[in-house]
Amino acid sequence: MAATPSRIAEITPEIEAVAQAAGCELVYAELKGGVLRLFVDKPEGVTLADCEHVSRQVSALLDVLDFGAGRYVLEVSSPGLDRQLYKPRDYERFAGRLARVTYEDPETGKKRTDVARLQGLRRAEGEPEESARVLLEDGRTGEVRELPLSNVKLARLEIEL
Repeated sequence: MAATPSRIAEITPEIEAVAQAAGCELVYAELKGGVLRLFVDKPEGVTLADCEHVSRQVSALLDVLDFGAGRYVLEVSSPGLDRQLYKPRDYERFAGRLARVTYEDPETGKKRTDVARLQGLRRAEGEPEESARVLLEDGRTGEVRELPLSNVKLARLEIEL
């Protein structure tokens, strides 16, 4: 079967299980230009040995699943210090951290990028994750602004020294 982004979505649960068995969390999987990139993490940090182990196990899984009729490259790495935030739980997990958030301004419809401190997510009980609101604190004024998560185009942690 051809290696496609939809095929990645199909096998992501199996890749997650492999990462979990290695003591890691699959943060994100993407297929771009013949490169299958997996980002894995764990609370104490990912080591090279963790990446190698997950790579070997996922490579074997992909062979069994007959992933990709063509050639592809498998990369397994840590999301890094300036990691991208992919899932709603990332905004909760990294509350208190500085982030660069690119979003569509709900008032003007224009794209904006702000650096602000994450204060987590807000959503009503029973409300789907997609309707959650990201809480961002302005570092100069201390004002906390709510932004629909669906408006966020890219969010990445800032490295703080």
